[in-house]
Amino acid sequence: MNETMVTVVGNVATSVDYRDTAAGGVAKFRFAARARRWDRERAGWVDGPTSFYTVCAWRTLGANLAASVAVGDPLVVHGRLKVREEDWEGQRRTFVDIDAVAAGHDLTRGTSAFRRPVRAEPKPAGDQEPAAHGEMRHGAEGAAEFVG
Repeated sequence: MNETMVTVVGNVATSVDYRDTAAGGVAKFRFAARARRWDRERAGWVDGPTSFYTVCAWRTLGANLAASVAVGDPLVVHGRLKVREEDWEGQRRTFVDIDAVAAGHDLTRGTSAFRRPVRAEPKPAGDQEPAAHGEMRHGAEGAAEFVG
């Protein structure tokens, strides 16, 4: 089966909702992209209509997105395009989703500082030390958790 891969440049439109599931953590957020074009008659740039997408990112990508982006941040999202139709409030509606495989800040519009997640070395079961009061613990996916 062929998949439609897209790369979309835009802005985070809603806060990232991160949840742990049986299949691994997933982050979801709305993403807005607006085309701009040069208008010869006006001799300037004109904004086109805004397209909205729901972006889903699984496992490590989802955890890293949840820890790294906020509403309004400019991003580049690359992933599988999925179009679905549903009945919503008595009307048939079309929804467009992107199942992200990569995402990052759009560095044409600002700077970013990359940080690798700290990964704890795996310990044998039952060999875990209790966390001291106010200690940061890092899970297997690199997500930090405050214990205390």
